[in-house]
Amino acid sequence: MGAINGSDFLKKINSLNNEIWLDGMQVKGPLSDNSAFKGILRTKAALYDAQVSPELLQKMTYTSPTTKERVGLSFMQPRTIEELWLRRRMIEQWARQTCGLLGRSPDYLNTVMMSFASSRYLLEGKENCFPQHMLAMYEKARDNDLSFTHTFITPQVNRSQAYFECSDEPIAAKVVKKTNDGLIIRGARLLATQGGLTDEILVFSTPKLLCEPEEAFAFSIPSNSKGLRFICRESFVGGTSTFNYPLSSRFDEMDSLVVFDNVLVPWERVFFYDAPEVAATFFGASSFQPFTFHQVITRQIVKTEFMLSVAELLVQTINISEYQHIHEKLSEIIIGLETMKALLAKSEMDATVDTAGYMRPSLLPLQVASNIFPKLYPRFSEIIQLIGASGMVTLPTEKDFQSERIPDLHHYLQAANQSAEDRVKIFRLAWDLTMSAFGTRQTQYERYFFGDPVRLASYLYKSYPKDAHMEMVEKLIGIQVGKR
Repeated sequence: MGAINGSDFLKKINSLNNEIWLDGMQVKGPLSDNSAFKGILRTKAALYDAQVSPELLQKMTYTSPTTKERVGLSFMQPRTIEELWLRRRMIEQWARQTCGLLGRSPDYLNTVMMSFASSRYLLEGKENCFPQHMLAMYEKARDNDLSFTHTFITPQVNRSQAYFECSDEPIAAKVVKKTNDGLIIRGARLLATQGGLTDEILVFSTPKLLCEPEEAFAFSIPSNSKGLRFICRESFVGGTSTFNYPLSSRFDEMDSLVVFDNVLVPWERVFFYDAPEVAATFFGASSFQPFTFHQVITRQIVKTEFMLSVAELLVQTINISEYQHIHEKLSEIIIGLETMKALLAKSEMDATVDTAGYMRPSLLPLQVASNIFPKLYPRFSEIIQLIGASGMVTLPTEKDFQSERIPDLHHYLQAANQSAEDRVKIFRLAWDLTMSAFGTRQTQYERYFFGDPVRLASYLYKSYPKDAHMEMVEKLIGIQVGKR
Protein backbone atom coordinates (compact mmCIF):
# COMPACT_ATOMS: atom_id res chain seq x y z
CA MET A 1 0.00 0.00 0.00
CA GLY A 2 2.74 2.48 0.93
CA ALA A 3 2.10 5.95 2.34
CA ILE A 4 -1.62 6.63 2.69
CA ASN A 5 -3.68 9.80 2.34
CA GLY A 6 -6.25 11.24 4.72
CA SER A 7 -9.23 9.56 3.11
CA ASP A 8 -7.53 6.16 3.37
CA PHE A 9 -6.83 6.79 7.04
CA LEU A 10 -10.41 7.76 7.90
CA LYS A 11 -11.86 4.81 6.00
CA LYS A 12 -9.61 2.39 7.89
CA ILE A 13 -10.39 3.82 11.32
CA ASN A 14 -14.14 3.95 10.67
CA SER A 15 -14.15 0.33 9.48
CA LEU A 16 -12.45 -1.11 12.58
CA ASN A 17 -15.49 -0.88 14.91
CA ASN A 18 -13.23 -0.63 17.96
CA GLU A 19 -14.96 -0.94 21.33
CA ILE A 20 -14.83 2.59 22.74
CA TRP A 21 -16.76 3.87 25.76
CA LEU A 22 -17.35 7.58 26.33
CA ASP A 23 -19.44 9.19 29.07
CA GLY A 24 -21.09 5.89 30.01
CA MET A 25 -22.11 4.93 26.48
CA GLN A 26 -20.49 2.71 23.88
CA VAL A 27 -19.59 4.75 20.82
CA LYS A 28 -21.50 3.69 17.73
CA GLY A 29 -21.18 4.75 14.12
CA PRO A 30 -18.23 6.26 12.23
CA LEU A 31 -15.68 7.71 14.64
CA SER A 32 -14.93 10.56 12.25
CA ASP A 33 -18.52 11.79 12.72
CA ASN A 34 -18.42 11.69 16.53
CA SER A 35 -18.05 15.13 18.13
CA ALA A 36 -15.37 13.90 20.56
CA PHE A 37 -13.15 12.41 17.86
CA LYS A 38 -14.02 14.29 14.69
CA GLY A 39 -11.49 17.09 15.18
CA ILE A 40 -8.46 14.95 15.98
CA LEU A 41 -9.19 12.43 13.23
CA ARG A 42 -9.58 15.15 10.60
CA THR A 43 -6.39 16.79 11.83
CA LYS A 44 -4.53 13.50 11.44
CA ALA A 45 -6.10 12.97 8.04
CA ALA A 46 -4.63 16.32 6.99
CA LEU A 47 -1.19 15.08 8.07
CA TYR A 48 -1.55 12.00 5.88
CA ASP A 49 -2.72 14.18 3.00
CA ALA A 50 0.38 16.35 3.39
CA GLN A 51 2.79 13.42 3.23
CA VAL A 52 1.55 12.36 -0.21
CA SER A 53 0.99 15.84 -1.65
CA PRO A 54 3.06 16.60 -4.77
CA GLU A 55 4.79 19.45 -2.94
CA LEU A 56 5.92 17.38 0.05
CA LEU A 57 6.08 13.77 -1.16
CA GLN A 58 9.87 13.73 -1.56
CA LYS A 59 10.39 15.36 1.86
CA MET A 60 7.87 13.23 3.75
CA THR A 61 8.45 9.77 2.28
CA TYR A 62 11.22 7.43 1.14
CA THR A 63 11.42 4.20 -0.84
CA SER A 64 10.63 1.03 1.10
CA PRO A 65 13.53 -1.42 0.86
CA THR A 66 11.04 -4.30 0.51
CA THR A 67 8.14 -3.05 -1.62
CA LYS A 68 9.95 -0.18 -3.41
CA GLU A 69 6.88 2.00 -2.80
CA ARG A 70 6.99 5.41 -1.11
CA VAL A 71 6.47 5.04 2.65
CA GLY A 72 6.41 7.48 5.57
CA LEU A 73 9.82 8.92 6.39
CA SER A 74 9.22 8.58 10.14
CA PHE A 75 9.71 4.82 9.62
CA MET A 76 13.23 5.35 8.22
CA GLN A 77 16.09 3.63 10.04
CA PRO A 78 18.82 6.27 9.63
CA ARG A 79 22.33 5.08 8.81
CA THR A 80 23.87 8.49 8.17
CA ILE A 81 23.68 11.93 9.72
CA GLU A 82 21.97 13.12 6.55
CA GLU A 83 19.19 10.57 7.02
CA LEU A 84 18.83 11.65 10.66
CA TRP A 85 18.36 15.23 9.42
CA LEU A 86 15.79 14.05 6.87
CA ARG A 87 13.80 12.43 9.70
CA ARG A 88 13.96 15.60 11.81
CA ARG A 89 12.79 17.84 8.98
CA MET A 90 9.86 15.51 8.31
CA ILE A 91 8.91 15.60 12.02
CA GLU A 92 9.11 19.40 11.96
CA GLN A 93 6.78 19.56 8.97
CA TRP A 94 4.02 17.58 10.71
CA ALA A 95 4.61 19.43 14.01
CA ARG A 96 4.13 22.80 12.32
CA GLN A 97 0.82 21.64 10.86
CA THR A 98 -0.39 20.96 14.41
CA CYS A 99 1.51 23.77 16.19
CA GLY A 100 3.32 21.03 18.14
CA LEU A 101 0.12 20.27 20.05
CA LEU A 102 -0.19 16.58 19.09
CA GLY A 103 1.90 14.51 21.46
CA ARG A 104 0.85 11.40 19.56
CA SER A 105 1.09 12.50 15.96
CA PRO A 106 1.70 9.35 13.86
CA ASP A 107 5.47 9.90 13.65
CA TYR A 108 5.88 9.29 17.40
CA LEU A 109 4.80 5.65 17.43
CA ASN A 110 6.27 5.11 13.96
CA THR A 111 9.57 6.11 15.55
CA VAL A 112 8.99 3.72 18.44
CA MET A 113 8.36 0.80 16.06
CA MET A 114 11.45 1.75 14.07
CA SER A 115 13.60 1.83 17.21
CA PHE A 116 12.29 -1.57 18.32
CA ALA A 117 13.14 -3.15 14.98
CA SER A 118 16.55 -1.45 14.95
CA SER A 119 17.40 -2.92 18.38
CA ARG A 120 15.96 -6.38 17.96
CA TYR A 121 19.46 -7.86 18.18
CA LEU A 122 19.22 -7.34 21.95
CA LEU A 123 16.59 -10.12 22.08
CA GLU A 124 18.48 -12.66 20.03
CA GLY A 125 19.11 -15.93 21.80
CA LYS A 126 17.11 -14.96 24.88
CA GLU A 127 14.34 -17.12 26.28
CA ASN A 128 10.77 -16.15 25.38
CA CYS A 129 11.99 -13.44 22.99
CA PHE A 130 11.07 -13.10 19.32
CA PRO A 131 13.19 -10.48 17.56
CA GLN A 132 11.89 -11.66 14.19
CA HIS A 133 8.37 -10.65 15.27
CA MET A 134 9.58 -7.11 15.98
CA LEU A 135 11.02 -6.87 12.49
CA ALA A 136 7.91 -8.32 10.84
CA MET A 137 5.59 -5.94 12.71
CA TYR A 138 7.76 -2.95 11.86
CA GLU A 139 7.86 -3.84 8.16
CA LYS A 140 4.09 -4.40 8.10
CA ALA A 141 3.53 -1.03 9.79
CA ARG A 142 5.93 0.77 7.46
CA ASP A 143 4.65 -0.73 4.22
CA ASN A 144 0.97 -0.31 5.14
CA ASP A 145 1.30 3.01 7.00
CA LEU A 146 -0.38 1.63 10.13
CA SER A 147 -1.19 4.00 12.96
CA PHE A 148 -0.53 3.15 16.62
CA THR A 149 -1.38 4.08 20.15
CA HIS A 150 0.52 2.56 23.05
CA THR A 151 0.17 1.88 26.75
CA PHE A 152 2.72 0.97 29.40
CA ILE A 153 1.43 2.52 32.66
CA THR A 154 -0.19 0.22 35.22
CA PRO A 155 -3.23 1.39 37.24
CA GLN A 156 -2.20 3.59 40.17
CA VAL A 157 -3.77 1.51 42.94
CA ASN A 158 -0.81 1.90 45.26
CA ARG A 159 2.34 3.75 44.16
CA SER A 160 4.51 2.54 47.01
CA GLN A 161 7.67 0.90 45.68
CA ALA A 162 7.00 -2.08 47.93
CA TYR A 163 3.44 -2.58 46.67
CA PHE A 164 2.77 -6.07 45.41
CA GLU A 165 -0.56 -6.78 43.76
CA CYS A 166 -2.35 -9.70 45.42
CA SER A 167 -5.85 -9.32 44.00
CA ASP A 168 -7.60 -12.50 42.85
CA GLU A 169 -8.71 -10.67 39.72
CA PRO A 170 -5.79 -8.95 37.92
CA ILE A 171 -5.69 -5.16 38.04
CA ALA A 172 -2.53 -4.53 36.05
CA ALA A 173 -2.64 -6.29 32.68
CA LYS A 174 -0.85 -9.62 32.86
CA VAL A 175 -0.57 -12.98 31.16
CA VAL A 176 -3.15 -15.30 32.71
CA LYS A 177 -2.78 -18.18 30.28
CA LYS A 178 -0.59 -19.49 27.48
CA THR A 179 -2.24 -21.40 24.64
CA ASN A 180 -1.22 -22.86 21.30
CA ASP A 181 -2.63 -19.74 19.68
CA GLY A 182 -0.92 -17.18 21.90
CA LEU A 183 -1.04 -15.34 25.22
CA ILE A 184 -4.25 -14.51 27.08
CA ILE A 185 -4.10 -11.06 28.71
CA ARG A 186 -6.42 -9.85 31.47
CA GLY A 187 -6.31 -6.60 33.42
CA ALA A 188 -5.80 -2.97 32.47
CA ARG A 189 -3.30 -0.35 31.43
CA LEU A 190 -3.59 3.43 31.67
CA LEU A 191 -3.27 6.44 29.46
CA ALA A 192 -3.51 5.21 25.89
CA THR A 193 -3.59 8.58 24.15
CA GLN A 194 -5.81 8.30 21.08
CA GLY A 195 -6.82 4.85 22.33
CA GLY A 196 -9.28 3.29 19.90
CA LEU A 197 -8.46 5.84 17.20
CA THR A 198 -5.62 3.89 15.61
CA ASP A 199 -5.08 0.65 13.71
CA GLU A 200 -2.94 -0.94 16.41
CA ILE A 201 -2.09 -0.73 20.08
CA LEU A 202 1.49 -1.35 21.18
CA VAL A 203 1.69 -2.73 24.72
CA PHE A 204 4.95 -3.06 26.60
CA SER A 205 6.42 -3.18 30.08
CA THR A 206 8.94 -0.65 31.32
CA PRO A 207 11.53 -1.16 34.06
CA LYS A 208 10.11 -1.22 37.56
CA LEU A 209 10.84 -2.70 40.95
CA LEU A 210 9.45 -6.20 41.54
CA CYS A 211 8.37 -6.79 37.94
CA GLU A 212 6.53 -10.11 37.89
CA PRO A 213 7.15 -12.46 34.94
CA GLU A 214 3.49 -12.39 33.88
CA GLU A 215 3.70 -8.58 33.55
CA ALA A 216 6.97 -8.55 31.59
CA PHE A 217 5.91 -8.53 27.95
CA ALA A 218 5.72 -6.54 24.75
CA PHE A 219 3.36 -7.01 21.82
CA SER A 220 1.21 -5.23 19.27
CA ILE A 221 -2.37 -6.16 18.37
CA PRO A 222 -5.16 -4.62 16.30
CA SER A 223 -7.29 -2.11 18.17
CA ASN A 224 -10.42 -4.13 17.36
CA SER A 225 -9.12 -7.32 18.99
CA LYS A 226 -11.86 -9.26 20.77
CA GLY A 227 -12.10 -8.35 24.46
CA LEU A 228 -10.16 -5.09 24.07
CA ARG A 229 -11.99 -2.02 25.46
CA PHE A 230 -11.08 1.65 25.53
CA ILE A 231 -12.76 3.67 28.30
CA CYS A 232 -12.27 7.37 27.55
CA ARG A 233 -11.94 10.35 29.81
CA GLU A 234 -14.34 13.24 29.39
CA SER A 235 -13.95 14.97 26.03
CA PHE A 236 -12.22 18.34 26.18
CA VAL A 237 -13.68 19.41 22.85
CA GLY A 238 -15.58 22.49 23.97
CA GLY A 239 -17.52 22.64 20.72
CA THR A 240 -17.20 22.53 16.97
CA SER A 241 -16.76 26.29 16.62
CA THR A 242 -13.15 27.07 15.71
CA PHE A 243 -13.87 30.67 16.81
CA ASN A 244 -14.73 29.59 20.36
CA TYR A 245 -12.38 26.60 20.60
CA PRO A 246 -9.61 27.12 18.05
CA LEU A 247 -7.42 24.37 19.53
CA SER A 248 -9.60 21.82 21.31
CA SER A 249 -11.93 21.55 18.30
CA ARG A 250 -8.94 20.40 16.24
CA PHE A 251 -6.38 18.84 18.53
CA ASP A 252 -7.97 17.14 21.57
CA GLU A 253 -6.32 13.71 21.39
CA MET A 254 -8.39 11.85 23.99
CA ASP A 255 -6.85 9.56 26.62
CA SER A 256 -8.23 6.22 27.67
CA LEU A 257 -8.06 3.33 30.09
CA VAL A 258 -7.38 0.09 28.20
CA VAL A 259 -9.12 -3.03 29.50
CA PHE A 260 -7.96 -6.47 28.40
CA ASP A 261 -10.84 -8.89 28.94
CA ASN A 262 -9.12 -12.20 28.18
CA VAL A 263 -7.59 -10.80 25.01
CA LEU A 264 -5.75 -13.26 22.78
CA VAL A 265 -2.36 -12.06 21.58
CA PRO A 266 -1.30 -14.37 18.72
CA TRP A 267 2.24 -15.67 19.02
CA GLU A 268 3.36 -13.87 15.87
CA ARG A 269 2.40 -10.60 17.60
CA VAL A 270 4.49 -11.27 20.75
CA PHE A 271 7.91 -9.61 20.99
CA PHE A 272 8.78 -11.06 24.40
CA TYR A 273 6.97 -12.47 27.46
CA ASP A 274 7.84 -13.85 30.91
CA ALA A 275 11.06 -11.84 30.63
CA PRO A 276 11.59 -9.49 33.60
CA GLU A 277 15.28 -9.01 32.80
CA VAL A 278 14.52 -8.01 29.22
CA ALA A 279 11.77 -5.65 30.37
CA ALA A 280 14.26 -4.08 32.78
CA THR A 281 17.11 -3.61 30.27
CA PHE A 282 15.75 -3.44 26.72
CA PHE A 283 14.55 0.17 26.77
CA GLY A 284 17.77 1.48 28.27
CA ALA A 285 20.06 -0.46 25.94
CA SER A 286 18.00 -0.08 22.77
CA SER A 287 17.68 2.96 20.51
CA PHE A 288 14.18 3.58 21.94
CA GLN A 289 15.18 6.59 24.05
CA PRO A 290 17.53 8.33 21.58
CA PHE A 291 15.05 8.18 18.70
CA THR A 292 11.86 8.89 20.64
CA PHE A 293 13.48 11.75 22.58
CA HIS A 294 14.71 13.15 19.25
CA GLN A 295 11.16 13.11 17.85
CA VAL A 296 9.60 14.60 20.98
CA ILE A 297 12.15 17.38 21.47
CA THR A 298 11.72 18.35 17.81
CA ARG A 299 7.95 18.67 18.35
CA GLN A 300 8.37 20.54 21.64
CA ILE A 301 10.61 23.10 19.93
CA VAL A 302 7.89 23.77 17.38
CA LYS A 303 5.36 24.02 20.20
CA THR A 304 7.55 26.58 21.96
CA GLU A 305 7.78 28.60 18.73
CA PHE A 306 3.98 28.57 18.65
CA MET A 307 3.71 29.73 22.27
CA LEU A 308 6.19 32.54 21.63
CA SER A 309 4.09 33.63 18.65
CA VAL A 310 0.89 33.64 20.70
CA ALA A 311 2.56 35.61 23.48
CA GLU A 312 3.94 38.19 21.03
CA LEU A 313 0.57 38.49 19.31
CA LEU A 314 -1.04 39.33 22.66
CA VAL A 315 1.63 41.97 23.26
CA GLN A 316 0.99 43.57 19.89
CA THR A 317 -2.79 43.37 20.19
CA ILE A 318 -2.98 45.39 23.40
CA ASN A 319 0.15 47.46 22.66
CA ILE A 320 2.27 46.65 25.73
CA SER A 321 5.65 46.17 24.02
CA GLU A 322 7.14 49.25 25.74
CA TYR A 323 7.23 47.61 29.19
CA GLN A 324 10.44 45.95 30.35
CA HIS A 325 8.65 43.32 32.41
CA ILE A 326 7.02 42.19 29.14
CA HIS A 327 10.46 42.00 27.52
CA GLU A 328 11.65 39.89 30.43
CA LYS A 329 8.72 37.50 30.17
CA LEU A 330 9.04 36.93 26.43
CA SER A 331 12.80 36.61 26.80
CA GLU A 332 12.17 33.65 29.12
CA ILE A 333 10.39 31.89 26.26
CA ILE A 334 13.13 32.88 23.81
CA ILE A 335 15.86 31.54 26.12
CA GLY A 336 13.98 28.28 26.59
CA LEU A 337 13.43 27.94 22.86
CA GLU A 338 17.05 28.54 21.93
CA THR A 339 18.26 26.21 24.69
CA MET A 340 16.07 23.41 23.37
CA LYS A 341 17.24 24.04 19.80
CA ALA A 342 20.89 23.97 20.87
CA LEU A 343 20.45 20.69 22.74
CA LEU A 344 18.71 19.10 19.74
CA ALA A 345 21.49 20.31 17.43
CA LYS A 346 24.13 18.89 19.78
CA SER A 347 22.36 15.53 19.86
CA GLU A 348 22.66 15.38 16.08
CA MET A 349 26.22 16.73 15.98
CA ASP A 350 27.31 14.04 18.48
CA ALA A 351 25.30 11.23 16.82
CA THR A 352 27.11 7.91 16.47
CA VAL A 353 26.54 4.62 14.66
CA ASP A 354 25.32 1.91 17.02
CA THR A 355 26.03 -1.82 17.09
CA ALA A 356 23.35 -2.51 14.47
CA GLY A 357 24.69 0.14 12.10
CA TYR A 358 22.08 2.85 12.71
CA MET A 359 22.84 6.52 13.36
CA ARG A 360 21.64 7.27 16.89
CA PRO A 361 21.36 10.86 18.09
CA SER A 362 23.35 11.42 21.26
CA LEU A 363 21.12 10.70 24.22
CA LEU A 364 22.68 13.00 26.82
CA PRO A 365 21.65 16.37 25.30
CA LEU A 366 18.16 14.97 24.72
CA GLN A 367 17.98 13.83 28.35
CA VAL A 368 18.88 17.35 29.46
CA ALA A 369 16.19 18.80 27.20
CA SER A 370 13.63 16.32 28.54
CA ASN A 371 14.46 17.45 32.08
CA ILE A 372 14.19 21.13 31.17
CA PHE A 373 10.93 21.19 29.22
CA PRO A 374 8.58 19.90 31.98
CA LYS A 375 9.66 22.93 34.01
CA LEU A 376 9.62 25.39 31.12
CA TYR A 377 6.21 24.58 29.70
CA PRO A 378 4.07 25.46 32.75
CA ARG A 379 6.00 28.73 33.01
CA PHE A 380 5.38 29.52 29.32
CA SER A 381 1.68 28.92 29.90
CA GLU A 382 1.75 31.18 32.96
CA ILE A 383 3.49 33.94 30.99
CA ILE A 384 0.70 33.93 28.41
CA GLN A 385 -1.87 34.10 31.21
CA LEU A 386 -0.04 37.02 32.84
CA ILE A 387 0.23 38.96 29.59
CA GLY A 388 -3.45 38.42 28.80
CA ALA A 389 -4.47 39.29 32.38
CA SER A 390 -8.20 40.04 32.77
CA GLY A 391 -8.60 39.95 29.00
CA MET A 392 -8.42 36.16 29.28
CA VAL A 393 -11.61 36.08 31.32
CA THR A 394 -14.29 38.19 29.65
CA LEU A 395 -14.49 36.48 26.28
CA PRO A 396 -17.64 36.64 24.15
CA THR A 397 -18.52 33.74 21.85
CA GLU A 398 -19.04 33.50 18.13
CA LYS A 399 -22.80 33.84 18.59
CA ASP A 400 -22.34 37.11 20.48
CA PHE A 401 -20.89 38.56 17.30
CA GLN A 402 -24.00 37.44 15.45
CA SER A 403 -26.41 39.10 17.91
CA GLU A 404 -27.89 42.57 18.21
CA ARG A 405 -25.16 43.46 20.72
CA ILE A 406 -22.54 43.72 17.98
CA PRO A 407 -22.21 47.53 18.38
CA ASP A 408 -21.36 47.12 22.06
CA LEU A 409 -18.73 44.50 21.34
CA HIS A 410 -17.12 46.45 18.52
CA HIS A 411 -16.93 49.58 20.64
CA TYR A 412 -15.80 48.20 24.00
CA LEU A 413 -13.62 45.27 22.92
CA GLN A 414 -11.61 46.89 20.15
CA ALA A 415 -7.82 46.60 20.40
CA ALA A 416 -4.96 48.96 19.64
CA ASN A 417 -4.53 47.49 16.18
CA GLN A 418 -7.25 44.86 15.85
CA SER A 419 -11.00 44.83 15.51
CA ALA A 420 -13.04 43.57 18.45
CA GLU A 421 -13.77 40.30 16.67
CA ASP A 422 -10.12 39.66 15.84
CA ARG A 423 -9.07 40.62 19.36
CA VAL A 424 -11.48 38.07 20.82
CA LYS A 425 -10.20 35.40 18.40
CA ILE A 426 -6.65 36.06 19.59
CA PHE A 427 -7.57 35.98 23.26
CA ARG A 428 -9.70 32.84 22.84
CA LEU A 429 -6.66 31.19 21.25
CA ALA A 430 -4.53 32.12 24.25
CA TRP A 431 -7.28 30.94 26.62
CA ASP A 432 -7.70 27.59 24.84
CA LEU A 433 -3.93 27.09 24.91
CA THR A 434 -3.47 27.79 28.62
CA MET A 435 -6.74 27.90 30.59
CA SER A 436 -9.38 25.64 29.05
CA ALA A 437 -9.65 21.95 29.94
CA PHE A 438 -7.69 21.28 26.76
CA GLY A 439 -5.01 23.80 27.74
CA THR A 440 -4.52 22.53 31.28
CA ARG A 441 -4.33 18.98 29.96
CA GLN A 442 -1.52 20.17 27.64
CA THR A 443 0.39 21.46 30.68
CA GLN A 444 -0.03 18.25 32.65
CA TYR A 445 0.83 16.19 29.58
CA GLU A 446 4.14 17.98 29.04
CA ARG A 447 4.98 17.80 32.74
CA TYR A 448 4.84 14.01 32.65
CA PHE A 449 5.50 13.21 28.99
CA PHE A 450 8.57 11.08 29.75
CA GLY A 451 7.42 10.10 33.24
CA ASP A 452 8.04 11.42 36.72
CA PRO A 453 10.36 14.48 36.42
CA VAL A 454 12.12 13.53 39.66
CA ARG A 455 12.95 10.08 38.27
CA LEU A 456 14.15 11.66 35.03
CA ALA A 457 16.49 13.89 37.02
CA SER A 458 17.69 10.93 39.07
CA TYR A 459 18.41 8.93 35.93
CA LEU A 460 20.33 11.87 34.44
CA TYR A 461 22.40 12.23 37.61
CA LYS A 462 23.27 8.55 37.71
CA SER A 463 24.13 8.30 34.02
CA TYR A 464 26.04 11.57 33.62
CA PRO A 465 29.88 11.24 33.57
CA LYS A 466 30.34 13.47 36.61
CA ASP A 467 33.94 12.40 37.28
CA ALA A 468 35.16 13.10 33.75
CA HIS A 469 37.00 16.27 34.78
CA MET A 470 37.71 15.53 38.41
CA GLU A 471 41.46 15.79 37.75
CA MET A 472 41.15 19.59 37.87
CA VAL A 473 40.05 19.38 41.50
CA GLU A 474 42.65 16.73 42.31
CA LYS A 475 45.52 18.83 40.92
CA LEU A 476 44.31 21.95 42.65
CA ILE A 477 44.14 20.54 46.16
CA GLY A 478 46.57 17.65 45.76
CA ILE A 479 44.41 14.67 46.61
CA GLN A 480 43.34 11.49 44.83
CA VAL A 481 39.56 11.43 44.79
CA GLY A 482 39.23 7.83 43.68
CA LYS A 483 39.12 5.56 40.68
CA ARG A 484 37.31 6.77 37.62
